[in-house]
Amino acid sequence: MIDVVLKLASPMPRAAIGHLGWLRGAVGAALAIALAAGLTGLLLRISDFAIPLPLLVAPLGASAVLVFCVPASPLAQPWPVIGGDLVSAVVGLALGHMIGVPWLAASLALCIAIALMSLLRCLHPPGGACALLYALGAAGAEQWDWAWMGAITANVAALVAVGWFYNNLTGHPWPHVPVRVPPAPVPAYTREDIEAVLAEWNEVLDVDIDDLDAFCQALLRKGRGR
Repeated sequence: MIDVVLKLASPMPRAAIGHLGWLRGAVGAALAIALAAGLTGLLLRISDFAIPLPLLVAPLGASAVLVFCVPASPLAQPWPVIGGDLVSAVVGLALGHMIGVPWLAASLALCIAIALMSLLRCLHPPGGACALLYALGAAGAEQWDWAWMGAITANVAALVAVGWFYNNLTGHPWPHVPVRVPPAPVPAYTREDIEAVLAEWNEVLDVDIDDLDAFCQALLRKGRGR
């Protein structure tokens, strides 16, 4: 029974190479992290920060997985990466200083960060980690100040720059551009039908409606071809 559950829960395994092979994503993520460390180190050496800052902020690793392994995801686009990470870090620092109690500051920071990311249309899961990290840092013994925004800003800038260059270089337009499939002469469904079904399911799917529409159109063409 456990084996069946694991098989159902596990995503389809990817080949090492190919259109979206895991090797392409792994190499891109490694390049982005290396550049982020180098750029941040350069900025820190020429800046007069009073406290030592990290070269890399941990949530950047999760952002890199999204940007390079699922570059078509709405959660992995440039604005969600930039806005989600930076807005959440600002919220974390602010709440950490205002409240001063680590667990309470972290809880409220995550709550507000999710709300702001949703309202600003930049929902990005690693942003939640940024909110927690910066709230705990500001409210904890180290008392992080606003200089700590320098590290994550340089990290995010490097990640987005490498993401844009590398994804486009390897055949994955980023920001993502949905595949345009000509509609069928007699449509089997409409975009409104897709929206209605999604509303009935009452679930958030990690795929753009235009991509979902293109997939369904291509699937119908395959079926008619047989």
